[in-house]
Amino acid sequence: MEPGETREPREPGRGAETAAAPRWEEARTFHDNLAPKKKPKSPKPQNAVTIAVSSRALFRMDEEQRIYTEQGVEEYVRYQLEHENEPFNPGPAFPFVKALEAVNRRLRELYPESEDIFDIVLVTNNHAQVGVRLINSINHYDLSIERFCMTGGNSPICYLKAYHTNLYLSADAEKVQEAIDEGIAAATIFSPSRDVAVSQSQLRVAFDGDAVLFSDESERIVKAHGLDRFFEHEKAHENKPLAQGPLKGFLEALGRLQKKFYSKGLRLECPIRTYLVTARSAASSGARALKTLRSWGLETDEALFLAGAPKGPLLEKIRPHIFFDDQMFHVAGAQEMGTVAAHVPYGVAQTPRRTTPTKQATSAL
Repeated sequence: MEPGETREPREPGRGAETAAAPRWEEARTFHDNLAPKKKPKSPKPQNAVTIAVSSRALFRMDEEQRIYTEQGVEEYVRYQLEHENEPFNPGPAFPFVKALEAVNRRLRELYPESEDIFDIVLVTNNHAQVGVRLINSINHYDLSIERFCMTGGNSPICYLKAYHTNLYLSADAEKVQEAIDEGIAAATIFSPSRDVAVSQSQLRVAFDGDAVLFSDESERIVKAHGLDRFFEHEKAHENKPLAQGPLKGFLEALGRLQKKFYSKGLRLECPIRTYLVTARSAASSGARALKTLRSWGLETDEALFLAGAPKGPLLEKIRPHIFFDDQMFHVAGAQEMGTVAAHVPYGVAQTPRRTTPTKQATSAL
């Protein structure tokens, strides 16, 4: 201290508090990391967009399914109990579910009190004893899935309407068909042949048109009378909207959530993007498809008219979290290019019905 210099008085305890502050912040951070993270509260089913996912769609259960098929339910349950602390590996619907949760986080930031978000329900005919392993797996991956429906061997389809289900995804084709027959949007989901990275911040959903978003009216004309007659029919009925298909309601739900971002000026930053990927040709039959969507007050962000070309290569560029089609030929083509594809068992193309993706002759739709 120089001669003549005076020292400013210091507040009592100020130095000790300053020194202790970093230690307090360290202690609080340590405690926060130890404490379990509180998951967001689940919305009321009637207010949310409900996605019901089967356990074999969300997780890979190939070995467990083999044991069930070859050794029966008792051995299956015993195996699950013995391995209940081992999380399942992610299944084909896993990236889709993660993308739904990413959208929910953005929605909660913009609308903290709104329940108009995705609500994911795990729906399975597993025995309740298997529930512990499923819960452990969900917690292992930090998924926000609080609603379970475990039916102990009975079909869970009768519960889907009670959950206000907007979409049901399963690896079981028979249950999917049962849901479609009940008027519930549903699809059988298949794993891709190879892994392809998908967006972590934007949900991407791709739809076929006829017999998926639209009815199978035009598909029937192709089957019965050929492409030339189909083109004539579409031109003559260009301004007559097609009837709705089984997934029209799901696209409508996606559009409703998209508009919540648009209203905040975030159209270009919207974390939901939708695609129409159709084998229709634009010039001869594309207008009716687009005018049908317009008449419903709906749209897709992108519309790809392939005029009969394979869909797989385009889907490889889009990298959707899921692609819906009514024909196994297109499902198989998407799989080969690394896309998670889901078969919608609806319309004239389902005769005879198939339960595995098999290459077959395809129509123009």
